[in-house]
Amino acid sequence: MVGKNDFLGMVEFPPDVLLQCPPSGWFRLLPFASAEDDAGGKLGALRLKVRLAEERILPSVYYQPLIELLVESVLSPAQDDAMTPLALLDEVSSGESRQDTATQLVKIFLGRGLAVPLLDYLNLREVSRTTDPNTLFRSNSLASKSMEQFMKLVGTPYLHEVLKPCVNRIFEEKKYIELDPCKIELTRTRRISFKGTLSEEHVRENSLGLLTGYLGEILEAITGSVDKCPPAMRAAFRQLHQRVEERFPETEHEEVKYVAISGFLFLRFFAPAILTPKLFDLRDHHADPQTGRSLLLLAKAVQSIGNLGQQLGRGKEQWMVPLHPFLLQSIIRVKAFLDKLVDIDAEGALEAQPRLLFPPSAVIKEGYLHLRKAEAGALVPRFAFKKRYFCLSSETFSYSKAPEWQVRTSIPVCRICAVERVDENAFQQPHMMQVITKTRDGQLDTMYIQCKNVNELNQWLSAIRKASVCNEGMLPSCHPGAFRGNRWTCCLQQDRTVQGCSRTHSAVTLGDWSDPLDPDTEAQMVYRQLLLGRDKLRKKYVEFSKEEIKLDQEVSQGQSGLEGGGSAVPEQERPPTAAAVARLLAVIEDLEQAHKTFEQREKEHVTRGSLLS
Repeated sequence: MVGKNDFLGMVEFPPDVLLQCPPSGWFRLLPFASAEDDAGGKLGALRLKVRLAEERILPSVYYQPLIELLVESVLSPAQDDAMTPLALLDEVSSGESRQDTATQLVKIFLGRGLAVPLLDYLNLREVSRTTDPNTLFRSNSLASKSMEQFMKLVGTPYLHEVLKPCVNRIFEEKKYIELDPCKIELTRTRRISFKGTLSEEHVRENSLGLLTGYLGEILEAITGSVDKCPPAMRAAFRQLHQRVEERFPETEHEEVKYVAISGFLFLRFFAPAILTPKLFDLRDHHADPQTGRSLLLLAKAVQSIGNLGQQLGRGKEQWMVPLHPFLLQSIIRVKAFLDKLVDIDAEGALEAQPRLLFPPSAVIKEGYLHLRKAEAGALVPRFAFKKRYFCLSSETFSYSKAPEWQVRTSIPVCRICAVERVDENAFQQPHMMQVITKTRDGQLDTMYIQCKNVNELNQWLSAIRKASVCNEGMLPSCHPGAFRGNRWTCCLQQDRTVQGCSRTHSAVTLGDWSDPLDPDTEAQMVYRQLLLGRDKLRKKYVEFSKEEIKLDQEVSQGQSGLEGGGSAVPEQERPPTAAAVARLLAVIEDLEQAHKTFEQREKEHVTRGSLLS
């Protein structure tokens, strides 16, 4: 229920830890000082295992051979079972790293407009190796994870448009919903009725009505969203539908082609977003326990619909039975929706594949913050900060009094020069940041913005930095304080225009699935995964080489004994060759050597610098 970027505490460690190789150790997780005081010193202790991983990103030219090998696997596939470089990557990826590997692959192929062919290649391998249709895409394979990450990367604006209105209503109404008799709390039912406490039966009836109401709204939004679904997603689903239908053409497997798509769209996309809206940027904060329970019940119902009712009545949760008639009626609508969803010209959709994660007009982040623009003056009273509604897209950073307000101040993202934290003593306020922009006449303008908490501060800093990552003229330094009382509060310089006293951190961002496309970084992470699996690749190379030698001997013996009734092994029955493994190992070794060369250059540069000083 906690997002990967939520602030859980702080860790203090001595600088000498960084001298270890690699830096690693156990450290106590410390809460905020105020929280510890409030607990009267009775808080337990948590320890974190911390490891710092540093990656050197080489120039693009060094990654081209690796990317070309991966792309070749998709554009020029051999036999379904052939050990292509992409198939080998799947083989050496561990379960823990598979999601990261899938994200990097999808981003690499998105940048080249080849995401849908990548998914078709992976899905075809998965479908071809599946014998039981009931287990299709049920594991966390590279194909499953890649489809999941692709939907997140490409379909987030679609997800927001479909689910956000209903999710917002659930959060705002805060209705008490419970079907499980073991969890019904009759004391909470006073919110439902002014007549006093309701009976358990009345609570269940009321909850059933609320659930079906919310579910009806969600399903109406989903089944009516065919034209809103990104063409690339529809093309991927169309190809998946075709592959499954070809693999399982029997009448008794008629449902499999629907379940394959709904398993991704409902079970891995809509249902998780309903369960934890914050992780999909549908809400700024996690739900309270009561709203969270309502979302859980809704997510369970959506999962049952996504399974096309195959699991209804088989589980232990018999208290969900009153909802079954509604779910069974919904399945007919969902199948009709899926038929329309895959009814698309695949070639036209492939040409329209996105090479960016979000269209320029898509909102990256929005919400209320407190704003103060820098201006001449001595003291800054608290009321100088005004509450404004901010909205960030890849093109503009704007704010107004309210979301629906017509008068809006907009700043082109291309004019942002720095986004940095502000020292707490600058305004005696916590969670402050500054956005420095360049005006049309070349002057620097600074906005001071206060966030509600450290989570929000980190998320806004990261979002604006990612949006402005390609800007020219980013400042190398800035002042972490404010110019007050005719001097900077940070360095005490009295010249307002003096160069900043602290370096900027434009590249420091929160890691997230919605990060901008960066082919070099993504290729480096794929290389790192292959490097970890190099021993496995070498074993495969030896294994395949032995198989080829043995097969060649059998072919030679067969050819010499053809007159005696022998027969040579057909070419199509030959096992995977060692050539693909050898090419991939050669690329890994070239990249490893390039890293060593750059590392040596850096050491020589540092040595020369120390001698000159």
